[in-house]
Amino acid sequence: MDVLVVGATRGSGLAITRELVAAGHRVTAFGRTASTAFAAPAAGPGAGPGSLRPVDGDALDPEAVAKAVAGQDAVVVTLGISDNPLAVQWLGRSSTPADVRSRGTATVVAAMRETGVRRLVVQSTYGLGDSWAHLDLTWKLVFRFVIGRQFTDSGRQEEVVRASGLDWTLVRPVSLTDAPDDAADGADVGSPAHVTTDDTRRGLKVSRGQLARVHAAALADPAAVGATLSVSA
Repeated sequence: MDVLVVGATRGSGLAITRELVAAGHRVTAFGRTASTAFAAPAAGPGAGPGSLRPVDGDALDPEAVAKAVAGQDAVVVTLGISDNPLAVQWLGRSSTPADVRSRGTATVVAAMRETGVRRLVVQSTYGLGDSWAHLDLTWKLVFRFVIGRQFTDSGRQEEVVRASGLDWTLVRPVSLTDAPDDAADGADVGSPAHVTTDDTRRGLKVSRGQLARVHAAALADPAAVGATLSVSA
């Protein structure tokens, strides 16, 4: 499968890119610094039967996004802000626009409609919608007062996805970690993530490796179309 990963250069996007290449997909890694991020062997996706093509571009640039989307079988969106969350929340300071999730996803959706690409998997945030009721008070305070701006934009992003008319899947992970060997919240090493469609969760942490496998599986799963997946360890 030819898969475009938007936001592929760090965090979840990087883990997903590695997983897709290892699974044999032909991956286009799209990001502002993609050619740099995937230049060194240590930053690459590792050995696997698939292939990787880095493409530099801004998710808010309609022309660049349209070129990257053309010819793909599916698109994975993992946009976010890497700056200090308190600076973003209280000072409005970030190197990335605060609405990058919703605007970037809207740009991707427009390009997919234009080029006829239908399969879309978008990473969102656990705590939105009915999953809010499954958070404890501490996490609700974090969402409101630490990452409130980003949380609100994730909500707008989900609205864009649901209204897209595409074959979409929303993936809502709990707090992400870089736990070694994909173990988080006491899960067995290499264990699969806990995935539900009813907004429930198990733990409050999940590794990016576990999450990447959920994204890869969802791409090829017809049952995941139109579903919102809650992901925990």
